[in-house]
This record gives sequence, structure tokens and C-alpha cells, in this order.
Amino acid sequence: MSEESLAATTEATVLAEQATTTVSASLPAGGEHAAAAPAESQAALPRHIAIIMDGNGRWAAARQEPRWAGHRAGIAAVRRTVEETRRLGVPVVTLYAFSTENWKRSSVEVSALWELLSRFLVCERAELREKGIRLVGIGRRDRLPLGPRTALELTERLTSGGRDMLLRLAIDYGSQWAIAEAARRLARQVAAGKLSADEIDEARLSAALLNGPGEEPLPAPDLLIRTGGETRLSNFMLWECAYAELWFTPTLWPDFERATLAEALADFARRKRRYGA
Repeated sequence: MSEESLAATTEATVLAEQATTTVSASLPAGGEHAAAAPAESQAALPRHIAIIMDGNGRWAAARQEPRWAGHRAGIAAVRRTVEETRRLGVPVVTLYAFSTENWKRSSVEVSALWELLSRFLVCERAELREKGIRLVGIGRRDRLPLGPRTALELTERLTSGGRDMLLRLAIDYGSQWAIAEAARRLARQVAAGKLSADEIDEARLSAALLNGPGEEPLPAPDLLIRTGGETRLSNFMLWECAYAELWFTPTLWPDFERATLAEALADFARRKRRYGA
């Protein structure tokens, strides 16, 4: 690494370390097992980071390996990212693991993705519990194969007591489907006489998208990161990311390191968020 690159990485890391925030007690951060977040600043750490993990296939192709090898390498990047965001004190992280459009890929690749997901869920349970990380899945459950669905539901139950961080995996997820599903849930409440149509507003629809029944309110993403060089949202959290800061990097997901996250957080810390004002 050149001296210039090393200096830039060091500066980004320092800025990211300084990007902290005071979070609401209702959020899963700052529990008794959480790592202490740096206290130099109290303003700029995102409360919710959403990540589109793109580039696994291209990473594998560049090495003349099968696409599933890229997905396997991507799991290591997931571990690094979860460990670092928890260490910094980010309350909520949402990862785009499998989109509704990913079913269009070859059956071999899709089967490999389900196998890797099942292994990840089984292998990471103990560490997630130990570190106080609660894992939940969002997206369609009705189309998941039995293996990954069972692994997901068991991991959700076993980590349900986590209070230090919430890790959300978007699996068989598409934002347009999620918006329609939230609208259907609200419509059923209207039909049952539990809600009037006039009570449906932006806040209620946002809550229906972000929260499950009986859950504490979650913040919408403050920062959306996409790896792999593409600059689109790809049907990911379209409503929730209305005011998210967007950060795109050419880095392929398996190469996403702590220093890359530090760059994203440092850039976020420098931005002035006006929410249309």
C-alpha cells in the first residue's frame, strides 16, 4: 500500500471512530454486552445501515472460480462487517442477502446460495448469542426451501434475547412486494374495523414496513451502501431509504474490509442532512 493510500485509510478510520451517536433506549444498542463506542463525537454514527452486497459473481469470475465461490467469500465479508458495526455501536444493520429477482439465476447457483445461507445461520448462532446480536429475516417465507427456512426460524428464536444489535437479513425480499404486503396488512385491519382508512398515513405505512407485530419502532436507514460499482437501488428498501445517504463503491463485496466501511462512515459523517429543508 502506498503512503498516500495508507494515510487516506487511516484518516477514514479515525473519522469513522469519531462518528458516534446517542441512541434511543428502545433500540438494540448499548446493552451490557456491547462494545463501548468511541465518545469523541455524539452526532454522526448511523442508527441503521442498509447494505446491497454486490459483486460476488464478478469476484469469482476474476479468479476463474465458480460463482458459488464468490458467495462463500462474501460470507467472510458479512462476518467482518457485523463485527465492526457492532464494535462501533451501530444499532441496526440490514443486509440484502437474496432478492426476489435472484430466483432467475441458475438452479445450481440458487441451490448453492441456500446451502451457504443455512450453514451461515447454523455456524453463527453461538457467536451471535454471545455478542448480544439479534438476527431476524425480512422478506417472503412461503417460497424458502425447508432447510434455510428452518435454520432461519431457529436462529431467530435462539438470538431473540439479543439487545446489543439487530441484524436483519433480507431474504427473498423485494421492496415493491414489501410495500404491497404492508398495504395488504393495513387493508385487513381496516376490513376488521381495527383501523380507519383515514388513519393510514406515511408514518403508519413506514411502521408496517419496518416493524413486525409488537416490535419496538425501528429507525429508517440513515446510510445505504452498495458495493460492486453499480449505482442503483435494485428494489431494496425503496420507501425506507427515501432520505438515506447513498454511498457507492467499486469494491466487490468479498473485498469489503473494515477500512472500506470506515470510508463510508467518514463520508457519512461529513454530509449535511437536510431532509428536504
